Amino acid sequence: MRLVTFSHHGHVRLGAMVSQGGQEYVLELPGLPANMTEFLNMGETAFAGASRAIALADERYLLPAADVTLLAPVPRPGKIICLGHNYGDHMGKDKTSPDEYPTFFCKTVNTIVGPGQAIVIPRVTQQVDYEAELAVVIGKRARHVTQERAFEFVAGYTIFNDVSARDYQKRTSQWMMGKSFDTFGPMGPALVTTDEIPDPHDLELALTLNGLEMQRTHTRNMIFTIPYLIAYLSDVMTLEPGDVISTGTPAKTSLAQSVPPFIKPGDSVRIHIERIGELVNPVVAEA
Repeated sequence: MRLVTFSHHGHVRLGAMVSQGGQEYVLELPGLPANMTEFLNMGETAFAGASRAIALADERYLLPAADVTLLAPVPRPGKIICLGHNYGDHMGKDKTSPDEYPTFFCKTVNTIVGPGQAIVIPRVTQQVDYEAELAVVIGKRARHVTQERAFEFVAGYTIFNDVSARDYQKRTSQWMMGKSFDTFGPMGPALVTTDEIPDPHDLELALTLNGLEMQRTHTRNMIFTIPYLIAYLSDVMTLEPGDVISTGTPAKTSLAQSVPPFIKPGDSVRIHIERIGELVNPVVAEA
């Protein structure tokens, strides 16, 4: 399933992306919560109901994709846990071997925006950078989970852009301030359930800026795997349905090294992850 949160005629609802006759539609899911976190909290009951609705695809609940506005699939995650230095080509300055343990930080919920929504360059910084990442959405309450069982607690995957103000990030050893400006967490377009992505470590990932490729990797190049991350985190905190774990970003391409390093108003950032789709966001200045 490709679950989405969308707005139609001013109402925010939960739906699923479906194709019919070569056309894309959003199918509203009647009888189920309009909120993704509430949906995930219902567990197998909700997924079974969504599967039935998709199989029937009642025309009364089909909306042309062009008529709706997609929002972040999880508009208000309980936690947004991000990972630094999780690709071999992006381990941190002057590092030649991975750290023993992963480096986590949190972003705040005010960062979340959806597909097509603007990344806003704050007045106080002009050093805003992009980071293409695969994000994991937790589907079940998880505490002291083993790596062997970790995937049982995953609802699905989406695309995340860990936008960062580098000057604020570097002011102290803690990164949160540089990561938590409004709009610095684009997410979407859909939460793709695990049945459609049996191996999240077998996905191509790429980011383009104004059509030029700035990042490219394969998720098999992660240093710390998704089962390891879930097991490690769940020994520290209880993971809840709707929590988002963003798994880190790769290095920039050689082309990216030859252009100005930061995004600016008028830019367009596009992230593609195999089996998930594309997340596109324009860049504007703060009013």
